Amino acid sequence: MRLIKIEDTNEIKPFNCGDDDLNGFLLEDARYYQEQLIANTFIMEDEEATIAFFSLLNDKISQTTIDKNLWRKLCKSFPYRKHLGSYPAVKIGRLGVATSHRGEGIGTDIVSAVKQMLINRQSVSATRFLTVDAYLSAVPFYEKNGFRPLLNTPCEDTLPMYFDLMQLVK
Repeated sequence: MRLIKIEDTNEIKPFNCGDDDLNGFLLEDARYYQEQLIANTFIMEDEEATIAFFSLLNDKISQTTIDKNLWRKLCKSFPYRKHLGSYPAVKIGRLGVATSHRGEGIGTDIVSAVKQMLINRQSVSATRFLTVDAYLSAVPFYEKNGFRPLLNTPCEDTLPMYFDLMQLVK
């Protein structure tokens, strides 16, 4: 298996995660998002097929977009003089694992690798949080990987969630 950035390949090998929206993003939209500097997409593939993919983009956690009680809790982790109106985050925009590879821990491996990449200071920009708008069916997966809800109620068919990267630094 190898991990490649979508811009480094001319061909996306066959992929089906069982979700038309995720399949469509990879096959129809990911290159456009890359070209427009909106999101970077990475593909995990073997010789015959795409096994998984994920997209990352910039985000923020802001006092105007999350539950007030949660905002107060988040602010407690910063010295008072360092309180800001928002804090930097990187969002997992999309993450899909081929149905043929479900249950192998690939999704968890990807989330763990993204967390490590972000705390190892390999990116140009600093970030404190990793966020995701999790499909309701994927909420247990993200909870298992340490994410917590940003809101008390879902937004349509997703729930905004976050992971505080400082948990891995301390």
